[in-house]
Amino acid sequence: MVHEPNNWGRFGPDDQRGTLNLLTPDVVLAALRAAATGEVLSLAMPIRGATSSPAPTTVPHLRGRPLPQHFMSVDGGDYAAGARPIGEGLCVADDALVVTPHGTTTHMDALCHMWSGDQVYNGHPAARVRSYGATRCGIEQVGGVVARGVLFDVPRRLGLDHLPADFRIPPEVLEDIATPRPGDVAVIRTGWPLVWERSKEDYWSGQPGLSADAGRWLAAHDVSVVACDNAAIGGLNARGLADESLADDLHLLLLHRHGIHLIEMLWLEDLGAAGRTEFVFVAAPLRIEGGTGSPITPLAIL
Repeated sequence: MVHEPNNWGRFGPDDQRGTLNLLTPDVVLAALRAAATGEVLSLAMPIRGATSSPAPTTVPHLRGRPLPQHFMSVDGGDYAAGARPIGEGLCVADDALVVTPHGTTTHMDALCHMWSGDQVYNGHPAARVRSYGATRCGIEQVGGVVARGVLFDVPRRLGLDHLPADFRIPPEVLEDIATPRPGDVAVIRTGWPLVWERSKEDYWSGQPGLSADAGRWLAAHDVSVVACDNAAIGGLNARGLADESLADDLHLLLLHRHGIHLIEMLWLEDLGAAGRTEFVFVAAPLRIEGGTGSPITPLAIL
């Protein structure tokens, strides 16, 4: 079921990129003027995936999600044990990494990630999302994102280190911080990753996030992407689920109805400390054909 209003058909009947279509060359060139000092900050969580240690469990993640696996196919121990070097004095280490991005690391959701009824964004048949990948609205449709980033540092505005787990950000708070332009990337700081260092159980007790009305406010301002340091853009309860109805579910509202890509589980503490509301936002997912999402390393150019 598709609730109104929505962006279906706005960018043509075959569209698979949603509001990323707003990032025209002129908009991108204008966004580049948001950089002032040239300092570059990474907004990504680390990926720790050593299979022989508890390292994957030391990074914020949602319960029940398969954690990253990182292993070496050739390493220094192999050469010490007698493996033959490639050439005289030349050795090489090879590794392999398996990552399921959703709920485990900094990632972007594709428009095929969630839907209701039998259609994904823009009316594409949900049957096109198959076991081997989605043939409509996959993450490979994104390409690269270069836009003006706008930081909504909500806890700083409210005088808090981080928002409480049950806090749902109303549009009035966002409006008090900044007004995004069409094509902007709205970056929402809740401060919730700080809770992980204090207590994993507290981190899993729920999560703050946007209210449905705040999501509608951002959609009405034609943002190209909504990015947040929590795990679901909207809030989560103690079971790791959203409490909203389908009409108010943030993933359905933004991904499914408005074609707004989502980026979750960012690290925004350094950006928040920099005190900049406006910056250049750069990100590119892996070109996984038919992927429902991809790990990314977003950058903020101050």
